Amino acid sequence: MRPTPDDPDAWNAYLAEGNAKQPRKRVAADVLFRDTQGDFLLVRPTYKPGWDLPGGMAEANEAPEDAAVREVKEELGLTVTLLGLLVVDWVPPHGPWDDQLAFIFDGGVLAEGLPLGPHDEEVGDLAFVSCAEVGARVRRRLAHRFEAAVAALSSGSTTYLHDGTPAW
Repeated sequence: MRPTPDDPDAWNAYLAEGNAKQPRKRVAADVLFRDTQGDFLLVRPTYKPGWDLPGGMAEANEAPEDAAVREVKEELGLTVTLLGLLVVDWVPPHGPWDDQLAFIFDGGVLAEGLPLGPHDEEVGDLAFVSCAEVGARVRRRLAHRFEAAVAALSSGSTTYLHDGTPAW
């Protein structure tokens, strides 16, 4: 017999068992920063090839926006206030990875003279680059997500993607 909410302990145990069997999604949370000239901030991770946006993977039960703020603090030593959500991208399974949800948040324009540099061992370098140059430095999947984020800045609307392509 299936427990009911009338027996809270049994009901919660039943729900916890079901929750443990549910699939988990990986969540990536990046931040789009600009400088006063309109260039975009990229970081060069030490643990993988190429360049990336500042940010990273959410921890268990961590909200995407909290993950983005935490990762920026870890990587760059900056405490930031996010200005909004630009992109959500559902990324299908690829290589050894299960699917994931990838978020890009608006970090706004960073003040001139702000001391910026790698703050931990995960970041080897950083650079502000033009919009056109971002596509040449990042992986194809991120390049599509970045383009959608830049468009979302202009339109003021969040974009939902399926593997870098607008879902509708």
